[in-house]
Amino acid sequence: MNPVLTRALTLGAGLLLVTSPIAAASALAGPSDTPPGPAAKAAPRPTLSAKVTAGSIRAWQQFRIHGASTHLRAGTRVTLQQLHHKKWVSLPAQMNTSRAHTYNLRVKLGLKGPNKLRVVGGGAVSNVVQVTVR
Repeated sequence: MNPVLTRALTLGAGLLLVTSPIAAASALAGPSDTPPGPAAKAAPRPTLSAKVTAGSIRAWQQFRIHGASTHLRAGTRVTLQQLHHKKWVSLPAQMNTSRAHTYNLRVKLGLKGPNKLRVVGGGAVSNVVQVTVR
């Protein structure tokens, strides 16, 4: 047999014998010897805040809804919703949160009277804000 090949086979067998007891010991130890405790907590709930730049506007006048998110990834899509006949309806105003976890939506409303609005996204729902259209 070739002496280089013989030396490689013996070196490989020697490494196998050296590493085998370590691998066997870690396999016998099991997944974890510590009982589950308070260290395994649930992830914090994501939240959104909402503020408006105007409390009262004319029909189709532009205003902004802005706010911040916590426990949401940057780039999470947020959507504006309006309360319409006791049901939340999504409006065509949406954007992704910034790197600073903020958003700033431009909005125009034409439905006269008090309008209740909120922002949703990433499993979070903001506080309800009211804008009166005159």
